[in-house]
Amino acid sequence: MIRALRSVARNRSGATTAEFALTLPLFLAFVFVFFGIGAVFWANAGLRNGVGEGARVATLFPRRNNTQISTAIRANSFGMGNVMTAPTITPGAANGQDFVDITVTVDPQFDLFFIEVEPITLSETRRVYRPA
Repeated sequence: MIRALRSVARNRSGATTAEFALTLPLFLAFVFVFFGIGAVFWANAGLRNGVGEGARVATLFPRRNNTQISTAIRANSFGMGNVMTAPTITPGAANGQDFVDITVTVDPQFDLFFIEVEPITLSETRRVYRPA
């Protein structure tokens, strides 16, 4: 009996498989978290791209209305799904120059498969001076 136990204790043929089975869940969790963080950065880049395009449209001559600016923002945003609310477009004037403040805030839902994630709010604001 003792000889059988000693031979089993010396046998290392399944050690690699056991170590792999112990480390695989941790490795997969890290991979899922990295993909989730990448999705947040992708959504933020899409939001910034959309607001930048809306700012460009707001500076064109002849002046574009708020609906055209909002349409440009929605058409050029990516990575957020369909959770974008209407952009806030606030006109104003400073030192005789007209401007528009464009603000977009989104609350995209990121799911990391089996991990519940706290809501993340992404926001972007640009001030655009309009032609006379």
